[in-house]
Amino acid sequence: MIAIIDYGVGNLFSLKSSLDYIGVESIITNDKSEILKADKIILPGVGAFRDAIKKLADLGLDIVIKEEANKNKPILGICLGMQLLFDVSYEFGIYKGLSLIPGEIKPLKDVTNSLKIPHMGWNKLIFNKNSSLFKYIKDGDYVYFVHSFYGKTNSEFVSSYTEYGTPLTASCEYKNVYGTQFHPEKSGDAGLNILKAFSELE
Repeated sequence: MIAIIDYGVGNLFSLKSSLDYIGVESIITNDKSEILKADKIILPGVGAFRDAIKKLADLGLDIVIKEEANKNKPILGICLGMQLLFDVSYEFGIYKGLSLIPGEIKPLKDVTNSLKIPHMGWNKLIFNKNSSLFKYIKDGDYVYFVHSFYGKTNSEFVSSYTEYGTPLTASCEYKNVYGTQFHPEKSGDAGLNILKAFSELE
């Protein structure tokens, strides 16, 4: 069972529909007891970092996520959900994240050589290291992005990059915590295969 965390941010139902399509049991919830019972956690998200981290904290779910991460439960953050896993964000201020993946969230406009912001559309993945998330896809597969900020972290934590004026973190991982800047649930067969691989993690 995968718990999809509902904290009022993001299109949860397209994610659940994708998991249903590949036969993976999931539940949309903000109930702590349901999250504790789940085998894995997905933290989705769209919108502003400040609002999202506050909503998590107001529900007490920031603590739950960190505690479950410390128990080695697989956790996947998607888009803004990935960014929340980092130490700090500089999106319209300075805001502390969950500190489950070392790094910072920075504005895309500072590094993309005047390309259009937000970065929106299909871009190919360039693998940086072997990752269990990518066992069913190949280097160069395309996935769908929508974002105005990016994760800056050490190369050792980056599992794949994409190119948008400069190499950008497309996915990252640290121990049992994974993040994708792109949306697997909007990324066709490649995205479904990534969700399938996540569901099989132990």
